[in-house]
Formats: sequence, structure tokens, C-alpha cells
Amino acid sequence: MTRSVRRTRSTRRTLRAVGAGGAALLALSACGSSDSGSSAKSGSSGSDELSGEVIVFAAASLKESFTTLGERFEREHPGTKVTFNFGGSDALAAGITGGAPADVFASASPRTMAVVTEAGDASGTPETFVRNQLEIATLPGNPDKISSLKDLTGSDLKAVLCDEAVPCGAAARKALDASKLKLTPVSYEEDVKSALNKVVLKEADAAVVYKTDVRAAGEKVEGVEFPESADAVNDYPITLLEESENTDAAKAFIALVRSAEGQKVLTEAGFLKP
Repeated sequence: MTRSVRRTRSTRRTLRAVGAGGAALLALSACGSSDSGSSAKSGSSGSDELSGEVIVFAAASLKESFTTLGERFEREHPGTKVTFNFGGSDALAAGITGGAPADVFASASPRTMAVVTEAGDASGTPETFVRNQLEIATLPGNPDKISSLKDLTGSDLKAVLCDEAVPCGAAARKALDASKLKLTPVSYEEDVKSALNKVVLKEADAAVVYKTDVRAAGEKVEGVEFPESADAVNDYPITLLEESENTDAAKAFIALVRSAEGQKVLTEAGFLKP
């Protein structure tokens, strides 16, 4: 739905009732915003100094890396506050198009970013800043001796996938189709962290997630690479949002993500360079 006129932020906030997903995301954003007190957001327009809050909607798989970059941004720019809303990219995109206040959107796939751009909610052209590849997360020590994607199709194995509406689920489906394999998981999860957590909590034997999530989990899981993942690598685009109230700080955060410093944090987390 393309907007014929630019909505004000107050108008956007009246859209909280549009859809359960949008309402939930707005609640999360409002909760995060309260951490920075009641002060209004502000930009730096005309000044080199940045201040105010930057609200970043980002794919769940970016949680560890972006949290690190957010803390670094706040140290480098005293007076700023970076508030994150992490989740499934599809739900985040729906929240943005539904009116949730946000300044930056970092998606785990071009498809979910297109939801935002086609609605006219992106400012400029989104740019890919990293890529991510799938991996199988197993219980520590890999007690089921999983060595391939095909092993997950065993009837005695409890495997978990992301819902196909989210990028990690769509990528897993692409890998399964390429392998001509049929896998019926015990559950489809709303984002990659939820899928991984099923293994961490020993509620599942394995999950198809991103390499970055396996690395972030440390000794809680063990990763198993599989060749089909090379055919299902996801590009991650990032964009400034049209309704941003703090464009200067938002642009500066995007610049940090795309800088050599930001790329170092992301590649150390297991992301691939664009």
C-alpha cells in the first residue's frame, strides 16, 4: 500500500490497533523507549553532534552483533540511545508498515525488506551489509550423530525449523527442496532464536538455524555444516525508514554497521561479507 501523503508520527501511533502483530511490536518498541526516560527524540540537524533515541528493528539473528554495535554507538555519541526490537523479519516488516515507530530496519532477507520498500516506508535504497548461511544445531556432543540434512528426516528425530514466512525458514525450505528431501518438524518457530532455543532447552534434537546463532550459543549446542546451505545463503539489507524522527543519528548508526569497525564485529559473529 503506497502512501499518497506522508503520515506524521502521531498518526502512525494511532495505528497501534491495526493487527495483533503490529500491536505487539508497538508495545515492545514503547517498552524499549521507556528505558530512555520521557525525553523526546531529537536529531542533530545542522550540527555535528548526535543526540536522542534511535529505534532499530532488526532480525533476531542480529541480536548479539547489533547489541554490541549499539553499545559502541552510545559510547561514541554521548546523549544518544539505541533501542532495539529484535524478531522475525516478517513480523518486524508488518509492524513498520502498520505504523510502529522506527528509524532503521535491518532484515534477514530482501523479500521481507521488499514489504517495507513497496509500502513506501523506506527512505532511499536498502543496501546489503552482510550475508548468513544455515547450519544444523544439535545437542552438545551431537549424541544423535547427525552429519547431514538427510539425517533430520529420521522418524525418531525431533527436528525444528523456522516458520517459512521468516527468512531462516524460507532458506531451510530452499535447501530441502534442492536436496529433494521431505522433513516434517515437530514445530515451526516464529524466529531463529526460538528455533535454536528448542535445542538449548532439550525440547528438540536439532534445528536448522544460522551459523551465527550456533556460534552465539557457544557450548549450549553443536553445529553441523551441510553442503546444501551454500544454495540458500541470505542477504541482509538495511535501510533508513521514511518516518524516522532522528535521521542524522539513524544514518550514523547505519554507517557504523557498514563501516570496517562494524563489519569486524559482524564477521567475528560468523556473518559473511556482502
